Amino acid sequence: MKERFYIKGGTPLKGEVSIGGAKNSVLKLMAAAILAKGETIIHNVPDLTDVEIMLSVIAQLGAKTDYDKNSKTLVIDATNLSSITAKYELVSKMRASFVVLGALVSRCKEAIVALPGGCAIGERRVDFHIKGLEALGAKIKIENGYVHAKVPKLKGAEIYLDIPSVGATENLMLASVLAEGSTTIQNAAQEPEIVDLANFLNSMGADILGAGTSEIVINGVTPDRLHGIEYTTIPDRIEAGTFMSAIIATRGKALIKNVYPAHLTFFTNKLLKMGAGIKLVEPNVLEVSCKNRLESINFVTQPYPGFPTDLQSMAMTLLTTSDGVGIITESLYENRFMQVPELRRMGADIHQDRNHAIIKGVKKLTGATLAASDLRAGASLVVAALMADGSSTIENLHHIDRGYENFENKIRLLGGKIERRCEEEDSAILSEGTHNESYL
Repeated sequence: MKERFYIKGGTPLKGEVSIGGAKNSVLKLMAAAILAKGETIIHNVPDLTDVEIMLSVIAQLGAKTDYDKNSKTLVIDATNLSSITAKYELVSKMRASFVVLGALVSRCKEAIVALPGGCAIGERRVDFHIKGLEALGAKIKIENGYVHAKVPKLKGAEIYLDIPSVGATENLMLASVLAEGSTTIQNAAQEPEIVDLANFLNSMGADILGAGTSEIVINGVTPDRLHGIEYTTIPDRIEAGTFMSAIIATRGKALIKNVYPAHLTFFTNKLLKMGAGIKLVEPNVLEVSCKNRLESINFVTQPYPGFPTDLQSMAMTLLTTSDGVGIITESLYENRFMQVPELRRMGADIHQDRNHAIIKGVKKLTGATLAASDLRAGASLVVAALMADGSSTIENLHHIDRGYENFENKIRLLGGKIERRCEEEDSAILSEGTHNESYL
């Protein structure tokens, strides 16, 4: 059943909000849990559709799972795996599930995993994953939409990634944990989620050095070294950046709790340069505020620790009403400006030339009927609607639900006027000739 957000803009967000566990980390921790026999407990697991999909993927492999949504605690027991196949109907829904390839090859010496899907933000090929696995000794066949990897014994190797791919780095880390000898991944991704995965694996008994730098060394261990653990996921830096943007966009002032400020240094510096107020009030608490119109600046997306592509759409939304002209260069994905037509519907002045967007700040955005095209673009439209004059509706909420837990509830806690309704509720409201005055 179709659901929509109904948002009335113009209310400054105030109060406090707590950030949940990192989606882009916990999905990989779930895959890593299948490496070890025994019970693994993961805390701070957000209730997201992507988490549900990954639960289905690992359950299909034979792992037992128990997820308590109230406590955000997930128990995985992968003692007895019964399958080496991750099927298309699940993997095609979420790209991150492709990471089970490395874990399965590592533990079972064979894996059959469907080629991945996910948001349509551009081509994200799996060449680096395949070449790395081949360097470790795996024989790879790709046919009928599946990657079939098989190896009698994985052996450590020197692997160089042409680009610092997060997914390839994670898959190769998982594949190398039980390989014979040492593996070195050069030009590795340096994201905080990579560090979280390495910390998780080391807690299980793996031997990984250098995570968070461009060179990661994985010294292979024997299967009996790995064991179940209890672990807490890091906070979601992209969710934190989204709420920072929403507070600033609405000229509000609020506390953001359960955040690792070091993971957001580049984004925070950009916001400060634009004129936002950001203070560290406790080690894991930021006070975010904005009183005046922001100044336009330029952004270039880069691999971590550069400006994150996942926050590019937020930056664009802020630039739409900033003073002057700002340019965004998207250097990672070719289709990541899909929010542009929707922002134009709200009155934004944006000229797009391939991977460059030139944004001339206007005085205000106005409410409109909008549709989310992907996860981060969808979240940026929520921010735009919150800052706009008038009311907006946003469709295709399934994209947003992939990465934001209780999104509208958290916004309402900050005083934002937003509600979620399905088509049936719309029809009932229209037939009664009434509506909720507090939102529309």
